[in-house]
Amino acid sequence: MTRLNVVREGEGPIVVLSHALGCDLRMWDGVAAILSRAHTVLRYDHRNHGGSEVVAGPLTVQALADDAAELIAREADGEPVHFVGLSMGGMAAQALAPKHAALLRSVVIANSSAHYPDAAPWRARVQTVRAQGVAAIADGAVSRWLTPEYVGTPEGAEAARRLHDTLVHTDAAAYCASCDAVAAIDFRDSNHRIAAPTLVIAGTRDEATPPSMSEAIAAAIPHARLAAIDAAHLSAVERPVEFTQLLIDFWRSL
Repeated sequence: MTRLNVVREGEGPIVVLSHALGCDLRMWDGVAAILSRAHTVLRYDHRNHGGSEVVAGPLTVQALADDAAELIAREADGEPVHFVGLSMGGMAAQALAPKHAALLRSVVIANSSAHYPDAAPWRARVQTVRAQGVAAIADGAVSRWLTPEYVGTPEGAEAARRLHDTLVHTDAAAYCASCDAVAAIDFRDSNHRIAAPTLVIAGTRDEATPPSMSEAIAAAIPHARLAAIDAAHLSAVERPVEFTQLLIDFWRSL
């Protein structure tokens, strides 16, 4: 069993928040602060990230999903959860939902992809990190994560600084393994088998996973709903109030 760093807050229906590549559970600070008023919020660091175990060797997104399934089974006392994943967390959601359907009340897949037709950019990123360390790609990554307008505010500048700091402190070999796992995803067939009620959230200004990727995910999952936020890749960081309202409206409608 992989040792995961977990934070539990609040009381009520259980929500599990799964973060993006190169981030940690603090990515969800704004969302968790609102949700925990009426929900039990479980945030965790993926393996190879934050305070969780660094596991040597190759990695798959299915392994991340199985980590999440173990977490839910251990922490939720048999209660199905609302699972919310953003970017790599959204990929974990896509791997989790067909295999561990009994654990889930609903699924939210934000700013994510089901497949990368061209893995070359991921290979290039891995080569750079292996040669120069994670710091070499950090500025470019953070610039894709948040809009310039948001970073131009005091709150946004602080968020960007924290995200940059988290990214550069990520173990380089573990980060490369995570990049390889993300590059290899292909949920185009398995998404047709997701039975849980699903909301897909796109960032209208997301360059890392453009809205077309969210549209493709929503089209493949039976009865999935699609929503959009005027934000870049880390929509939950940039627009936590709007992001959380989308979640609450979705859950109320079920």
